[in-house]
Amino acid sequence: MGDLWVGAWIASLAVGVFVWGLIGWVVVRYRARHTGGVPKQTRYNLPIELLYTLVPFLIIGVLFFFTVRAQDTVNRKVDQPDVTINVVGQKWSWTFNYMEADDARVGAVVHEAGTIERTPDLYLPVGKTVRFNLQSADVIHSFWIPNFYYKLDVIPGHPNSFDVTPTEKGEYLGKCAEFCGTYHSAMLFNVKVVDEAQYYAYLDGLKSKGQTGEITIPSKVTAIPVPSRSEEEHR
Repeated sequence: MGDLWVGAWIASLAVGVFVWGLIGWVVVRYRARHTGGVPKQTRYNLPIELLYTLVPFLIIGVLFFFTVRAQDTVNRKVDQPDVTINVVGQKWSWTFNYMEADDARVGAVVHEAGTIERTPDLYLPVGKTVRFNLQSADVIHSFWIPNFYYKLDVIPGHPNSFDVTPTEKGEYLGKCAEFCGTYHSAMLFNVKVVDEAQYYAYLDGLKSKGQTGEITIPSKVTAIPVPSRSEEEHR
């Protein structure tokens, strides 16, 4: 993602310098003479018209190729991720379900649920592939960790997922990137990329607090409402 971003800026700068150069050349080459004469006016110039028609298509084609290549790389998923975290976006915070029931080091699904008043923590083990499964409990949100150069919409009734492998330990800020209502600005979370021992110690801490079991979204969010008989008769 970073390479694509830098490449796009380089291409934009190159086009900009070329256009500025043409403007400067025209200003100097065809400036008004002291005699007040007007330069010869040319209505059509086939080579120039072909140039400014074909070159933009060439630029767009090159950028499209690198965009698709970067998108396919970023969206590629592994067969067996090391860690699976089911994320629920709700007004107005986040819930993280660590799906570790099959891991003997934890032996349970543990969760961390945030509130408007309390920003939740998201722990990730460094060097491990993490799969995020995203669901919304109400409206459209967007799961965004800016330092990961990636975000994905969290849409009611339409689960999304992506894989990521954190490579550097540290603390990062996560947020919602989709305006979702009154307290949208409160939808923050702290991302802590730690070594494996710290990761499992954190999950053990959640387990000891009784924060076990998966917190899921209400079924009505993904179900199509069926009108009652009285409603049908009223219609």
